[in-house]
Amino acid sequence: PLGDDSADEDDTKEVTTKLTLVDLAGLKRIKRTGAEGAHMKEGISINKGLFVLGQVVSALSELGQQHQSPSSNTISNKHIPYHDSKLTQLLQDSLGGEK
Repeated sequence: PLGDDSADEDDTKEVTTKLTLVDLAGLKRIKRTGAEGAHMKEGISINKGLFVLGQVVSALSELGQQHQSPSSNTISNKHIPYHDSKLTQLLQDSLGGEK
């Protein structure tokens, strides 16, 4: 019948997405900037976060390659170092890790 929306309600799907924006602030070279105290600690923290993010992406890439390889019959227990920095902890669910 006209005006009957009950059939449309059954076909409706809800999609939820998440967008995470992170200002990585770039690599901080302590010697070149001459940073001291709090600024030096911040630079060290940024560098550590970027380094660990690279390790996580690399580990995920290796894991993905293993799963795509037809000759690989074993499941890898490769450690993904999400908890090695605050940055990767915050991005864990966006990078594919379960929280």
